[in-house]
Amino acid sequence: MATRFASRALVLALLVCSVVALESARDSLVVRESEIHECPSVEKLSALKIAVEDEESPIMRQVFAWLFPFGPGWNSVLGTFYISSVPNFILAFIPAEIHPDTLNTMTAFATGGLLSDVFLHLIPHAFMGEHQDPGAHFVMVEEKRNILIGLGIFIGFATFFVMEKSLRVLGGGDGHSHSHGHSHTHSTDAAVSADSAQASGASTTLSPDGLRSRGSGKQNEVDRQEPVEQAHAATAPSKLSAYLNLFGDFVHNITDGLAMAASFYSSPLIGATTTLACFAHEIPHEIADYSILVRSGFTKRQAMQSQFLTAIGAFVGTFMGIAIHNLSASGAMTESLDLAAGVRQDASGILGTTVQPADLVIPFVAGGFMYIGAVAVLPTLLAESKSGAQALREFGAMAFGVLCMFFVAWNE
Repeated sequence: MATRFASRALVLALLVCSVVALESARDSLVVRESEIHECPSVEKLSALKIAVEDEESPIMRQVFAWLFPFGPGWNSVLGTFYISSVPNFILAFIPAEIHPDTLNTMTAFATGGLLSDVFLHLIPHAFMGEHQDPGAHFVMVEEKRNILIGLGIFIGFATFFVMEKSLRVLGGGDGHSHSHGHSHTHSTDAAVSADSAQASGASTTLSPDGLRSRGSGKQNEVDRQEPVEQAHAATAPSKLSAYLNLFGDFVHNITDGLAMAASFYSSPLIGATTTLACFAHEIPHEIADYSILVRSGFTKRQAMQSQFLTAIGAFVGTFMGIAIHNLSASGAMTESLDLAAGVRQDASGILGTTVQPADLVIPFVAGGFMYIGAVAVLPTLLAESKSGAQALREFGAMAFGVLCMFFVAWNE
């Protein structure tokens, strides 16, 4: 009896030791990402991809290499300079009042380019990544990582909503909006049109006995100017609205700078395409904000100087993005990523995943750009649809923006 009990205890002890050994082996298992890329099949695919890319030599790759000849940090600063300086210099040739249909057409083109950058570049990169070194690369699907990336996109979207909502509340409903107040002049134009229906030199009125009498042209000119001035006062943005608009521009430019840094550190091609999308968006954005400032009482010179000051926010965001990347790089391991730790959910990233803080910048920017294009701009284009011809122009402009970004992405 004692012998049987001893044998059972021995078997149980062996089972416990086996389980402990298996758990220890599981915890100590390390599978580096570089090991996957060293597999013979992956190396063959990498050699094939390099050979194909050398034969193609895409023209956009050469253009981007000429426009951005430095490393990621300096290229992000250079991209910020492109998107901040050129649109502001264009303001020198823009009249204080620009036709709303023209501005809406430009905005439709910018929206197509901005949303295309989100769906063709930023979101695919956020989930799948993009490597700067040549060859084929394989990505392990990590469900928890995808959840955090999706959360980063939503946080970017929600942040822009909170920012715009807060500015609207502070401005009493006239806060900064990417709709840019395109319709500010409509009621004024209506007042002017109604007032211009009278005779230009002198007005004709009915006397008490029913006879028409011709009044003084100068007096009627004064009478006509009063309702027009009142209409201008009623529809022109207030000074507070103008300053809130400048603050909103400054914050928005910070996100543009973050996008520049994050995209260039991810890939030179992602950085170049993001620069194109931001550039296309900034031109109508700056023109609309410039028009708002002029209608608020700013002189043309003051409006241009104010826009240049808000452009500093883009450089602030760029240097913030560079600092975030450098901090993440210094804290991260220099060796290749441990895929086994990601499977066990005990990796060094956020919540045990392989996600590093710098990996959430691109999703945040994608969510912000999605809000700008889909929520802040498109409703304005829908509300201001006045004719079929204008709608067709906006459709064509938006489609052209999408095609431009698709062409750039396809020929990278």
